[in-house]
Amino acid sequence: MHKRSIIFTFLLISICLLVNQIAVYGQPDRGDKRKVLFDDNWRFTLGDVTNASQTSFDDHSWRKLDLPHDWSIEGNVNPKNPSGNDGGYFPTGIGWYRKNLYVDKSQQGKNLQLYFEGIYMNAEIYVNGQLAGARPYGYSSFQIDITPHLHYGKQNIIAVKVDNAQQKNCRWYSGSGIYRHVYLITTPKINFTTWGTFISTADVDKDQASIHVATELQNKTNGAKKLQLHYEIFDQQQQLVAQERQEITLPPSSNEIKEKDIAIKQVKLWSPESPHLYSARLRILEGTKLIDQQTIPFGVRTISYSAEDGFKLNGKMIKINGGCVHHDNGALGAAAYDRAEYRKAEILKKAGFNAVRTSHNPPSEAFLEACDQLGLLVMDESFDGWRTGKNPHDYATIFDKWWKQDITSMVLRDRNHPAIVFWSTGNEIIERKEAQAVTTAGDLAKLVRSLDPSRPVTSAITTWDKDWEIFDPLFAQHDIGGYNYQLHRAPSDHQRVPSRVIVQTESYPRDAFANWKLVNDNNYIIGDFVWTAMDYLGESGIGRYYYAGETEGQHYERDIYPWHGAYCGDIDLIGQRKPISHYRDLLYNDNKKLYMAVKEPNHYFGEIKETLWSVWPTWESWTWPGHDGKDIEVEVYSRYPAVRLYINEQLIAEKTTAANSEFKASFTVPYQPGKIRAVGVVQGKEVDEYVLTSSGEAQQIRLIADRENIKADGQDLSFINVEVADATGILNPHAANRITFSIEGTGSIIAVDNANLQDEDNYTDKSRKAWKGRAMLVVKSSKEKGNIRIKATADGLKAATINIQSQ
Repeated sequence: MHKRSIIFTFLLISICLLVNQIAVYGQPDRGDKRKVLFDDNWRFTLGDVTNASQTSFDDHSWRKLDLPHDWSIEGNVNPKNPSGNDGGYFPTGIGWYRKNLYVDKSQQGKNLQLYFEGIYMNAEIYVNGQLAGARPYGYSSFQIDITPHLHYGKQNIIAVKVDNAQQKNCRWYSGSGIYRHVYLITTPKINFTTWGTFISTADVDKDQASIHVATELQNKTNGAKKLQLHYEIFDQQQQLVAQERQEITLPPSSNEIKEKDIAIKQVKLWSPESPHLYSARLRILEGTKLIDQQTIPFGVRTISYSAEDGFKLNGKMIKINGGCVHHDNGALGAAAYDRAEYRKAEILKKAGFNAVRTSHNPPSEAFLEACDQLGLLVMDESFDGWRTGKNPHDYATIFDKWWKQDITSMVLRDRNHPAIVFWSTGNEIIERKEAQAVTTAGDLAKLVRSLDPSRPVTSAITTWDKDWEIFDPLFAQHDIGGYNYQLHRAPSDHQRVPSRVIVQTESYPRDAFANWKLVNDNNYIIGDFVWTAMDYLGESGIGRYYYAGETEGQHYERDIYPWHGAYCGDIDLIGQRKPISHYRDLLYNDNKKLYMAVKEPNHYFGEIKETLWSVWPTWESWTWPGHDGKDIEVEVYSRYPAVRLYINEQLIAEKTTAANSEFKASFTVPYQPGKIRAVGVVQGKEVDEYVLTSSGEAQQIRLIADRENIKADGQDLSFINVEVADATGILNPHAANRITFSIEGTGSIIAVDNANLQDEDNYTDKSRKAWKGRAMLVVKSSKEKGNIRIKATADGLKAATINIQSQ
């Protein structure tokens, strides 16, 4: 070989080695290679099946599906279903899942675990016919060590029994099945334990921060091991910003926690306005050999709270404009697709919320990741109740046996999320007047603090009678007092217990201004969480208004089928904001200045009756056929000193808008079709406007996708809004046409909806009536790239098509 060729070859090899080293060590591994998604190619059947756990069982006739999966949403609502009003009248029952797992002989000597993010409920996990583990609570994430049950070099049978037949066990729609992701986790005998790493902010000084990393290491060998622990911190642009090394010794057959403080210079703090995320790559090396590694996303931020200074994030006071949410995704049921979870957080953020309460259970990991990325503060909640039940088969039946495991699971899984700023251990505990409640609250809070001392602990307390001061010992077990619907008591409570920091954990939607004023005027009240931010399935009829002649009363007084969901949300089931959402946004956020809506005239559809959680039906509509010349009330929400109202360019009136009018101006005018304009006025000058235009007869369908490009991964989703419009494209809010959907290409329609919680159509059908002129469908990608073409048709309307690219 010539000398030049030898030099060239040497340089080529050196470059390759350098590139490889950069790939391995120069940037963070954004995915945990130890953790592989285990969602594909399951078999499922509904009903209890004898011997379904056995390897010899023939499951070829079972349905083939990918997770996440909720079988309840696939069924029809029916007043005879035992889930009843609480569960939205959806079917429940028992189901079985099975999946083959081939484990190569090369995997011997490693630890294999199945990680289930959520199974509702009473899950039993079998491996090759043997019971490997179980978890009754349907909202807890848990891991099963399957190593002792595996056959190497062969197929292994994973079988999961899910029992949601004991009804009622929940006060809202739970869904049924393996509704969140499943992962296969493979680790060497020396490893980072799952959830064993905790990264917290130790100190922030100007532009430098110190983070504290505590990580649990496991040595499952019979000998002591001398190792190196490498820490690398990367910023959001994947640039290395800090690194440390630590010499360690692990005793045989041991678990030990190693700790390290690491400085980050020119630090970028996480906040709702600037949700900057870092990632920590941790590696275990024996000499130069890489043994194990993991990558943990985190944020750097500080929190503090006091009655004098309120709640502070990074030293800046924040007023909590929060919303409670349940875990379902509307037409998708409980199925926690990553995109659906991100979209939920996205909608909340766009609606002006800066915080969310995960009532009344831990959420999906994807939802918390979305809150981290978007900048939404989170109250992460564990349970709806403790020892005294609200339903015959709820958590109270297992509380004593399982609360420690379930609290531990929640805190360890979620504590690295910077979005989480509160832990909540319960909601409206039935036994709150008993001495045991104080003891239980203290035990729960003590466990939470032992796992994460960096965040405050609360729970939601309420009363439906005159007793209130008797709860002072219960409040004293918490760092922050959570009030459900009792914020009006806060001023007198502050006189009695001046050190108490208060947050309203639930409030009636109609009390938006009164609650905002209490929060705005008092530092010891740090915020409000409205019940609820979004409509949800189950707890049927809460928040409804109704018309004379329909079933009377509150949702908790009687069954009110066909209502099968809650209408108390600021945002409806398909993601459309109601006028109350815009009003709350305007109260709390400086960038929201002007909005207009029209109150439905009483007797237009019938005599209107309200319930406790309702607001008067108010619509973003100036289309009221048959009402010409009759009075109608227009509401303008404004942060301008004054507003003017124009109808068909004729000035009707000017009114001031300020705190003494709750930032509202109401105009009662004779209705006439055309255009209505609300105009913001500053010092006599018109500076902003909000316009509504009357619609003609329904003529056409319009399809609007939230995303026209999705991933061809068999998991990604596009939510397509469907609007029925007149010839000029203006939404007709009274259209109720039945719309049929068809699809071609590399995707499928997995859900349809219209936000009408009295509509009994199945959510997995391929047609839906429009409600208030709207509907929605959800399209899921396959694993094949290509074009997805959706068509919508209806009698008497011009059809519409839309193309989604799966890439």
